[in-house]
Amino acid sequence: MLENLHVKNLALIDEAEVDFGPGLNILTGETGAGKSILLGSVGLALGGRYTADMLRNGASSGLVELTFSIEDKKIQKRLEELGIILEEGMITLSRKLMEGKSLCRINGETVNTAALKDVASLLIDIHGQHDSQTLLHRKNHLALLDLYAREEVRPLRDQMTEAWEAYREICRRLDEDALDEESKRRELSLAEFEVREIEEAAPVPGEDEELEELYRRMTESKNLTEAISETYRYTCGDPGVNASDCLSRAVRSFQEVSEFDEKSGQLYSQLLDVDSLLNDFNRELSEYTKTFEFSEEEFRETEERLNLLNHLKAKYGRTVSDILAYCNEKKKRIEELNDYDAFRSEMLQKRDEAFDRAEKIAGKLHRIREKYAAVFAEEIRSQMAELNFFDTKFEIRLSDTGKFSAGGSDEAEFYLSVNPGEPMKSLGNIASGGELSRIMLAVKAVLADEEDTPTLIFDEIDAGISGITAGRVSEKLRLIAKRRQVICITHLPQIAAAADVHFLIEKEAKENSVRTMIRRLDQEDSVRELARILGGAAVTDHIMESAREMKELAKSER
Repeated sequence: MLENLHVKNLALIDEAEVDFGPGLNILTGETGAGKSILLGSVGLALGGRYTADMLRNGASSGLVELTFSIEDKKIQKRLEELGIILEEGMITLSRKLMEGKSLCRINGETVNTAALKDVASLLIDIHGQHDSQTLLHRKNHLALLDLYAREEVRPLRDQMTEAWEAYREICRRLDEDALDEESKRRELSLAEFEVREIEEAAPVPGEDEELEELYRRMTESKNLTEAISETYRYTCGDPGVNASDCLSRAVRSFQEVSEFDEKSGQLYSQLLDVDSLLNDFNRELSEYTKTFEFSEEEFRETEERLNLLNHLKAKYGRTVSDILAYCNEKKKRIEELNDYDAFRSEMLQKRDEAFDRAEKIAGKLHRIREKYAAVFAEEIRSQMAELNFFDTKFEIRLSDTGKFSAGGSDEAEFYLSVNPGEPMKSLGNIASGGELSRIMLAVKAVLADEEDTPTLIFDEIDAGISGITAGRVSEKLRLIAKRRQVICITHLPQIAAAADVHFLIEKEAKENSVRTMIRRLDQEDSVRELARILGGAAVTDHIMESAREMKELAKSER
């Protein structure tokens, strides 16, 4: 659910903050007060297109921030898959707007716009009059049908995608492997040379790392051996003046008094430990010195071997394991080229098998879609009837194109007849803008339980309607709001009266500037705003009473 919207320095908005609630959130206000700006700011926070002229006049930067609470376990899991960790069940999307650029963040971490859009698509769905145009595109009709039937369609869609990709990959290989004799001879010759070069070198996994360490020790051995030699000289090298000889003399000197008392015995024991530790150190230092003893021949062999491995890595892979994997691939390719006709025959057979599998899955998809298309269409028609589409016929026509894709081979198209006796026609050829908005609302009502996005925003859903139809739209919004958070901008009192939470957007002129403000209305303020919508400038007691009655009636119908 969208908990909070914070906007700063955007168009007419100086700074505004809105705490939304569950259910149906209604935003009203005079024309030009800035309702569209507020909704546009939400779109910007979700990764929408930004230009510098959107900033408030005189401001060098702006900010839009959305905070969501996430309770749905499926959405939490999908966010985790995108690398988003919730903070106490909350997620904040923000976008800082600057001259010519913007900076996107999720929970304070900078992300690109694409990542912001991916996350936003899980959380909120904005539906304006422009978005109704999606119903005019036939490809979207199949997507809506699949969403309705997703429990049965989704597993088959996954299988279809896998089968289609496998088929395309085999077709790609067949196209690439369509070789004439000369091309085949050249590729075979090159593959044999590469395998021979790798096998003659006989690289061993991890060998390059060991050689690099050895080579480093060899090249740095001079400085190391000088330091080790000097250390050894001081500890046990120069006769009579080294630390070991001095410690031995000290042991002999202190031995005579070691039994004088308890303290002298402790000190003598410590001195013996130091002498023993120094002797151990000298032995280990002597052994360590030997590890830096290299002959010129050993150095040259190491250098040549390392150069050979680096040469192979430059040609065949970043690691020795990559080189060996490449060698195995080339061996397999040599077998294919040596028996090219059999290889092509096998690939053609695999292609046919992959096509048959894709065809079978596409057939299953078609039958499932066919089964659900009639049910889905009837539910949409029923919802449309509740939105004052009387005597309307609605069909979803499914056709098999015979051409495969990751979604199968089907096309779906919505057909509509809005008046008795009229023939069914494609939705895009007969529906007006207002009708499209109501049809989309009907579709959203049917899919309310199928879609996962917890917040739905409607802008201008009331375009071109009034009276009874407006009341029906209000009922439909209330229905959807029982299962998802709905935020709706409206000019109609029938819709505004249904608000669980009501906000007023108003414009204030101060000195030489104008700014948009938004405030949450209590019960009485909400009634007054309804009265303003009903009566305009002349709000009489009768209009106030009508507004109060509308509010009470909407409340009783929840």
